[in-house]
Amino acid sequence: MAGSGPRGWADTKSLTLQVLNGRWFMVFACLLIMSAAGATYMFGLYSPDIKTALAYDQSTLNLLSFFKDFGSNVGILSGLLNEVTPPWVVLLVGAVLNFLGYLMIWLSVTKKIARPKVWQMCLYICIGANSQSFANTGSLVTCVKNFPESRGVVLGLLKGYVGLSGAIITQMYFAFYYNDTRALILLIGWLPAAISFAFLRTIRIMKVIRQSNEVQVFYNMLYISLGLAGFLMIMIIVENRVNFTRQEYGASTAMVLFLLALPVVVVVIEEYKLWERKQLEMNGDVKIVTEKPVVPTEEQLEVSKEPVTYETPESTEEQPSQSCWKTCFRPPKRGEDYTILQALFSIDMLILFMACICGVGGTLTAIDNLGQIGTSLGYPTRSRKTFVGLVSIWNYLGRVVAGFVSEFLLKRYKFPRPLILTLTLFVSCFGHLLIAFNVKNGLYLASVIIGFCFGAQWPLLFAIISELFGLKYYSTLYNFGSAASPVGLYLLNVKLTGHVYDKEAMKQLVAKGLTRNKDEELTCLGGECFKLSFIIITAATFFGALVSLILVMRTRKFYQSDIYKKFREEADKAAETEMAMARNGVTNGHNQTNGRS
Repeated sequence: MAGSGPRGWADTKSLTLQVLNGRWFMVFACLLIMSAAGATYMFGLYSPDIKTALAYDQSTLNLLSFFKDFGSNVGILSGLLNEVTPPWVVLLVGAVLNFLGYLMIWLSVTKKIARPKVWQMCLYICIGANSQSFANTGSLVTCVKNFPESRGVVLGLLKGYVGLSGAIITQMYFAFYYNDTRALILLIGWLPAAISFAFLRTIRIMKVIRQSNEVQVFYNMLYISLGLAGFLMIMIIVENRVNFTRQEYGASTAMVLFLLALPVVVVVIEEYKLWERKQLEMNGDVKIVTEKPVVPTEEQLEVSKEPVTYETPESTEEQPSQSCWKTCFRPPKRGEDYTILQALFSIDMLILFMACICGVGGTLTAIDNLGQIGTSLGYPTRSRKTFVGLVSIWNYLGRVVAGFVSEFLLKRYKFPRPLILTLTLFVSCFGHLLIAFNVKNGLYLASVIIGFCFGAQWPLLFAIISELFGLKYYSTLYNFGSAASPVGLYLLNVKLTGHVYDKEAMKQLVAKGLTRNKDEELTCLGGECFKLSFIIITAATFFGALVSLILVMRTRKFYQSDIYKKFREEADKAAETEMAMARNGVTNGHNQTNGRS
């Protein structure tokens, strides 16, 4: 590469454009967006401020929690919008919703506006949380479509950064605002919006290119994220034992930001290799092909004589279009592109939905109530932040392990993803039992188990949906799968856990001979506050695991087949077409030259 002079400047500019416009920089941008897109998992950290400032009881607080998860997981609007607009529109709408929603919550908690009614607070938190579905749809779905053969790895890595976002934002809030937890609400309002605005033009659907080291590049990014997770884990442990100053939090935040930016080195190295290859192809007479070392057959060579025959818009107009309602109960084979209605009315989707109502609903109920559980069981105030940090770190590990390990097992041993989902649900039952029976210091281990299992369920769910129902309408089906979360949360958190908690709290007040004032928060202390709720949640999760076994049996033959064959054939056909067109262009160029001589 030239170092100085006009040619050196031209090469530098060319390389810079290659990096900024490349697929790998788009992945890096998605990682940053995802690293700030998990603010809903921090509800346990700032919910006590809402409860105190607005004098809510536990049922009202759990109602807010339900609308938070309803907003973050019911992303049908973002999915449909992504079907008809480019991803930057989806990200822009999400950024606006995020800022407006959390800004109104902050204004309410700090009493800068009149005390809102409960339905208004539910609306604010639903709007703010709904932005997460726009961020997920705009970036994560785009990445899956750009890397269809590595979807498990992509989902695991990107969802892993969502899991880490709670710990990342917590470090930043300590550095910016120290112990002002009300300011945390403002931070999660402006920070994700700012990152989305910065990368609006970067996130886009790109041409699928088969790259031999594609998975290895993702592994390199995984190693960096593991370093980030390890550093955050160390900081959580140290901060639980030592009182940090604001300057010390600033130093730890600087290290977090450095590790967040480090994947750009992987991006530059990979894009430089691609740029260098392009330069060799442009400057030399020989076409260098590294991704497709297949010798074309005689039939394929004939294409160079008639390149137009590869433009196959074939018989799309010959077949009369049928109403989607008429075909909704006649789905194609598993792995083909289902219509939205075909997928929604399929038994496989119903089983998945039921399993995730029980599994995700139970783990999310535990996560959203960690602050109140810790208080009821007598844990110190500082431990509440530790629980949130542990859930965040193990949430991340669950996501990356489920994504990368399930992809490895599927490709190497044909191990079905639904079976991994079943095992995850069984393991989460142990975390719920630790809370139910108030095992000594068991809430720390419960935070680890529940965080891991909650994180693991998401990449498994989304990968299974993409594999069974295809990628054509993945934006919408992805968000429909997420809708299982608020349904489970409403049943297990609002109707069950909040009701039992308030009932026990009222018993304690009556036993003390007290009555509750209208604007006084309702607090329950002791192991009975959550015992019955989590015994029932354990039973529901166990039932969800049994239901998911039905899906394992139904799809076992599908997962024994080569489920990625279709994508390889499409990429190979595109490569053959491009090679044939290039050969034809070279032949025409030689003929024209001979004609002039």
